[in-house]
Amino acid sequence: MKQAALNLNLSVKKTRKQVFLEQMDQVVPWAALVKLIAPYYPEGRTGRPPFSLLTMLRIHFMQQWFTLSDPAMQEAFFDTPLYREFAQLEEFSRMPDESTILRFRHRLEKHKLAEQILLTVNELLSKQGLLLKAGTAVDATLIPAPCATKNKDKARDPEMHSSKKGNQWYFGMKAHIGVDSDSGLVHTVRGTSGHVGDVTEGNSLMHGEETVAFGDAGYQGIDKRPDARTGVTWHIAMRPGKRKALDKENEADALIEQTEKFKAGIRAKVEHPFRVIKRQFGFVKVRYRGLKKNTAQLVTLFALSNLWMVRSKLMVTGA
Repeated sequence: MKQAALNLNLSVKKTRKQVFLEQMDQVVPWAALVKLIAPYYPEGRTGRPPFSLLTMLRIHFMQQWFTLSDPAMQEAFFDTPLYREFAQLEEFSRMPDESTILRFRHRLEKHKLAEQILLTVNELLSKQGLLLKAGTAVDATLIPAPCATKNKDKARDPEMHSSKKGNQWYFGMKAHIGVDSDSGLVHTVRGTSGHVGDVTEGNSLMHGEETVAFGDAGYQGIDKRPDARTGVTWHIAMRPGKRKALDKENEADALIEQTEKFKAGIRAKVEHPFRVIKRQFGFVKVRYRGLKKNTAQLVTLFALSNLWMVRSKLMVTGA
């Protein structure tokens, strides 16, 4: 008999992945999310008994955290006991196959539950006093998509477009987000083609209760657009060329430079969620075809990034 077959835990050191899953197990509002999805989940009165809703939700979140496709998630259950444990699956029990995992994701997309998941998470954070509503910072990031045409349709995804940033061209979509200017937590997400300008979506990233908003130089003129919200004061960054031309020895220009640094410090918080989904969760390229599916995944990722960024505070309060 091999030692591995004895199922003994001889390691006293926890891996980073194990620590991560233990933390997320504590901070994700599982009960509230299960209650949200339950009306749309089959009861299994006929046919093969379905897996527990909680199990399928845990599997769906692991796919986001570790960038696992449906087939890769199925294989991971046999390679990584930690995944089975987190999904609350018995070692020798039936495992969800890729079709089961796919159908669960399609169910979430069909009923637009990703947006409800973000709303449920943010309600929890608001009750904990972690998500305020006085100010909003907005920004967008490019998410690359496959540009090759070696596929079934012999064509690129028609909903993705090229966009130029600096001297570099990118093909894909854009993720537009509105975050709390105090905590940096995401409250609004929009997904568009890559060629859509940042300023076009800026006003749609408001939640309606803020009085101030912050954006980089790409949002110049946003307060004059037809969809501009009344009662919101915008603080937009100066164009890089104009800021570079400031005379730091001049008292007035020095004051302008100081103001720009202050605004940049607030805007910097909008970059934190992007860092989490791209570096912590590894989401650097779209997985599906079409904006609808990819936007739903983005909304889920940002909901999970909110929990990740305040996990220490949530663990202390026992939320």
